[in-house]
Order: sequence, then C-alpha cells, then structure tokens
Amino acid sequence: MKPLLKAYTVLATVVGISIITLIIVGVPLEFMHGIWPGALPIGSHGWRIGHDINLYLGTAHGFIYMLFVLIAFMLSLRLRWPIPFTIVTLACGTIPFLSFWAERRAILRARADIAAAESA
Repeated sequence: MKPLLKAYTVLATVVGISIITLIIVGVPLEFMHGIWPGALPIGSHGWRIGHDINLYLGTAHGFIYMLFVLIAFMLSLRLRWPIPFTIVTLACGTIPFLSFWAERRAILRARADIAAAESA
C-alpha cells in the first residue's frame, strides 16, 4: 500500500507542477500575440519557447495525468474511498494550484486509513 501512496504523491506533484507551467508559461508565450497584437509574433523566439513547452510538456502532462488517474483510482479502490471523494480528488488534478490541496487531502486520508487498517 505504501508504494502505491508514494507513486500517487510523486505523480500528483508532477501533474500539479506541469499544469502550472503550461498555464503560466507555455500558453501565454504561445498565444500572447492574440491578446496583445505585436507582442511575441508567431515565429519569434518567445513564441517558439511557448510552442515547444506546450507541445512537449503538454504531451508529457497528458500521459502522466493518465497514469495519475490510474494510480489514484487504484488507491481509492484499495482504501475504499467514497465515490464523491474519489471524483473530487481526480477532478482537482486538472485545476492548477487546487491539485496540491487535493493531493494533501488524499494523502492525509490515505495515511489515516492505512494506520486504522494496521491497528485493527
């Protein structure tokens, strides 16, 4: 159970950091020309950085998020989490900054559930 919890912790952190990087850095750099005409025109160095961040990190984030969902779902089944708790935990992985709150909430619950099972 503890390796599954460790995998969840690592994946949740990576998913949270990657989505924040995409939303705060990649997307604004690539699409700033649509907000402020003349700023970072398509093909400029800054636009290319944003484009590459979105392309490579965005793709990696998608695959890592799928793995995160699988591990979180496995953890929820093993610890018999209620369906609403599981859905909120998985959904919050898609929201920048809120994902860290959901991770902390899930880890605290998992540790309490594991401790209760070990003492029983």
